[in-house]
Amino acid sequence: MPARTRTLYRCTACGQEHAKWIGRCTGCQAWGTVEEAAAEPARSAGTRTSLAPSAVVTKALRVRDISTDRARHRPTGIGELDRVLGGGLVPGAAVLLGGEPGVGKSTLTLDVANRIAATGRTVLVVSGEESAEQIKIRAQRMGADAAELFIASETDLSVVLGHVDDVQPDLLVVDSVQTIASPDVEGRTGGVAQVTEVATVLTRLTKARGIPMFLIGQVTKDGNIAGPRTVEHLVDVVLHFEGDKHSPLRMLRGVKNRYGASDEVACFVQEADGIREVTDPSGLFLGQREAPVPGTCVTVVVEGKRPLLAEIQALVAQSYLPQPRRGASGLDAARLAMTQAVVERHGRVRLYDKDVFCATVGGMRIGEPSADLAVALAIASASTDQPLAADVVALGEVALSGDIRPVPDIARRLAEAGRRGFRQALVPAGTRDKLGAQADSLGLVLVEVDSVARAVEAVAAVRPAREGREAPEGAPGARDGAPGARRGRPG
Repeated sequence: MPARTRTLYRCTACGQEHAKWIGRCTGCQAWGTVEEAAAEPARSAGTRTSLAPSAVVTKALRVRDISTDRARHRPTGIGELDRVLGGGLVPGAAVLLGGEPGVGKSTLTLDVANRIAATGRTVLVVSGEESAEQIKIRAQRMGADAAELFIASETDLSVVLGHVDDVQPDLLVVDSVQTIASPDVEGRTGGVAQVTEVATVLTRLTKARGIPMFLIGQVTKDGNIAGPRTVEHLVDVVLHFEGDKHSPLRMLRGVKNRYGASDEVACFVQEADGIREVTDPSGLFLGQREAPVPGTCVTVVVEGKRPLLAEIQALVAQSYLPQPRRGASGLDAARLAMTQAVVERHGRVRLYDKDVFCATVGGMRIGEPSADLAVALAIASASTDQPLAADVVALGEVALSGDIRPVPDIARRLAEAGRRGFRQALVPAGTRDKLGAQADSLGLVLVEVDSVARAVEAVAAVRPAREGREAPEGAPGARDGAPGARRGRPG
């Protein structure tokens, strides 16, 4: 008796299966993404999986007998990328690189491919989006002309495997996984079934031959890598390449890494001739001006394990509308609204009839609460038209009660501020006791505040010791060419 079949309906965005067709997926809440999938034979209630053992192909090994030589990192030639990868590429590792269109994914991987090919190793770049001539134009602009760099334009998975057999590469780059299709699998190109099959086959190939692979993935409008989450589970490393189209700054963020830390961040700057790494990116997020101005405050945020200086800017103006406007750029709007309310209630700063706008410098996105105190002081400074000193940083989380709460990694943040030349820091109460003897080695004067009201009052007390005091290296008030000016600013 032939087995009965059952019809499945699968979401093309997240892979969620449904017993019947519905207009909105219950998994990812997307509309119009549920499609009929291939019919599967239905298993009867009495059917069980066979318990008969199969022949063992690879024997189990004692943990003490397993060699880790194959899992050692090999540098790519780009220090910032190696930082996120944990030291470099591991043979057989599959790296999934996602990002918005035009952010520079193809440019970055082509740069890596050229650097590795320049060392004498063979690299194969397979593109399903561009022709070989289009890639050649980008390679000329970047100066990528290594002899062992091979380019192929192909969308058929079986032909891609043929190219791998023919070239025998030491590194494989596939751009992108959504454009490659397998003739043995039903479904449209870029669908759940096709993407899963392509990622599975390529990952199995790289691990069997010990070839590291960059697998570029497209993203959805929400910023997530398109396709089923199964692909992210298949690969060893998942990286997100982020950036604003109005800014040359690019951030490479590690999301998953089986061979290293998964919270590292690398900084790049996109230029006309390619992408350049930025080894000291703190100066990118600070404004350039001759003297301190009202409405600005510098803080230190931690991206991954890297502390970065960031400048918060605020503008407070009289509103002539029934409902004053509130705007945020680079900051969480909900948290900003809460901080504004705390400043008005506990800091006694009149804002109910004012338009308030807050933004970060350099296109940086800040979501951690450690920047709350800097946001509050920037708003208070803009409202009172009283600037903070150029050598002051502010660290602290603002509670609804108006209290200033401690932040994690305070020692690392203050050390970065001291390294960049800042000399005074507004910090939560108890910070000096927490740091102990380490506080004296930071080179900073710590001004402890326990509430927003005390922080607003302390703004006038953290002025420079004398008029005409030089701004610190990296501070917004530093002048190029003057003593204490920012030196060697990247970008």
